[in-house]
Amino acid sequence: MDNLIYVIGIGEDGAGGLTPDSLGIVNNSEVLLGGERQLNFFGRYRGEKIVLQGGLKPFTDKLEEVWRERRTVVLASGDPFFFGIAGYLVRRFGPEHVEVIPHYSSVQLAFARLGDSWQDAELISLHGRPIQGLAQRIDGKHKIALLTDENNTPAVIAAYLCEFGMMEYEAFVCERLGGAEELCRFWTLEEMETREFAALNVVILRRKQEVSIPMRRGFAYPDEEFRQRKPEKGLITKREVRALVLSELNLSEDAVVWDIGSGSGAVAAECARIARLGKVYALEKSAENLPNMAANRLKFRADFEIIQEKAPQGLAALPDPDAVFIGGSGGELANIIGHSAARLRPEGRIVVGAITVETLHGSMEALKTAGLACEVTMLQASRGKPILGMTRFDGMNPVYVVSGRRLH
Repeated sequence: MDNLIYVIGIGEDGAGGLTPDSLGIVNNSEVLLGGERQLNFFGRYRGEKIVLQGGLKPFTDKLEEVWRERRTVVLASGDPFFFGIAGYLVRRFGPEHVEVIPHYSSVQLAFARLGDSWQDAELISLHGRPIQGLAQRIDGKHKIALLTDENNTPAVIAAYLCEFGMMEYEAFVCERLGGAEELCRFWTLEEMETREFAALNVVILRRKQEVSIPMRRGFAYPDEEFRQRKPEKGLITKREVRALVLSELNLSEDAVVWDIGSGSGAVAAECARIARLGKVYALEKSAENLPNMAANRLKFRADFEIIQEKAPQGLAALPDPDAVFIGGSGGELANIIGHSAARLRPEGRIVVGAITVETLHGSMEALKTAGLACEVTMLQASRGKPILGMTRFDGMNPVYVVSGRRLH
């Protein structure tokens, strides 16, 4: 016997919400698998029930034992292809052996209750995922749907958004969607931060029409927009150099980035906004620079991780990088490049901003020793300055941007 594995979506309305065909497939099956909540909808089921617990692999190993010999159904919440189990099962058993019958997804129901379209919404799951990085993912979006869990509750989400000053959003929280105790209503972020909600919920964020927040577009933002050390302006990679550095880093949306010797955190903030699905780690040894880094993190809605540490100490605990920017090395340039190169992912980049010929020479030698393809650009820009109603050019110090690239 070569049966199909049926994966049937089910809502909070239980068996009563299934079509006659889906209900017939469940009743005629011999093995019913799913979460305890889904299985409880079928109290009179005569076959064997198997609870999904202990992770996907043990569950699918058990499924492997039964599906070929007995008629088997897997129950899943809503649309099993929407952040659900169906994709995993299709990859494990092959599309020819899995038939999926979806129910309404929780997001589809939530937008129906809201009375708004959802094809233009940003859909994000925080279920079993960290909230870190959410700020740059949603900044500027008009409509967002968030799937929550016991850690990333509506209250936690509200507190996070308030931290980043994202008060332009109103929240619509849907609890127990499709069930007898369904509750859907609007909340301000301040209200939502103080409330408790049912474990099963969906959060929709929608930009308030009456709130106008300037959109932050592009990259290489003006130096004066960043908090930096005073009275001397410094420890910031200048705008013109930053533009070239960001180009050389060649970041993907999900890149892991190390910003070493971060200073003001300007490069880290820009990297986080480009690699909005990735992770950015900013290492800085001087405590006096941390407040500026923290302020820029919030202002630019760039949720990068600030680490007070002198490299290469502190790098071992970080995930392998796709890109490394070295803005300051504290005399450890060769060691930092060696460690970074050893950890660099395939086709990764290491970029060094050098203002002295000694750093230029040392970085090129270290990158070559590490087996990276090395290129260098000397950038000397001039900015227009007013003078007696006219404009002159004020030359900036030259900067050498050294880039090392892993070829495989």
